[in-house]
Amino acid sequence: MNNYEYIIASLPDIAKDAGKLDVDLLIGKIRGQCSGPDNALIDILLACYEPDRLDKGLYDSAAHCRNAFIRDYLLFDLKLRNTKVEYLNKALGRPVSQDMMPLPDGVGEEFDERPQAEAVLSGNDILAREKGLDDLMWTKAEELVQMHVFDIDIILAFIARIKIADRWNKLDPATGRELFRSLVQEIRNTR
Repeated sequence: MNNYEYIIASLPDIAKDAGKLDVDLLIGKIRGQCSGPDNALIDILLACYEPDRLDKGLYDSAAHCRNAFIRDYLLFDLKLRNTKVEYLNKALGRPVSQDMMPLPDGVGEEFDERPQAEAVLSGNDILAREKGLDDLMWTKAEELVQMHVFDIDIILAFIARIKIADRWNKLDPATGRELFRSLVQEIRNTR
């Protein structure tokens, strides 16, 4: 188990026909090659893509996770979601903090990407706004593994980005295919 080089090298070539890729099957194959502790990290990551699991407990566990990717990526996710809620509350004339998820204890309010998020949110096209927010998540996943080569963080970042690409493949197949191609090119460059 934990032969990260093998797992990363065996990721499929998804550039040819991204629209037919079964993301859940692919994630299942990755999970089958990972250890129990690595699968626990994958569980935490996947929870942030399930609306019914997005709660204070998820973000608290992420904030105290020993894995830096999980900790930083999910805290970024929370702060981005809170920025979106705050922006919408202002636009609707509601109290700014209404429906915002509380930050875990010990986590500061600062959010360096707030200006970029607010710029995305100020756009008129709903689809472009969603794409822009996902682009911020995609970029964060890339940034968090810049200095990594063959470790679980590379796999976690791949899963995060493939979930984003899969979402867009379902919403807008052309955008989804382009995201998949981008992801494949990045993986090829690390081999």
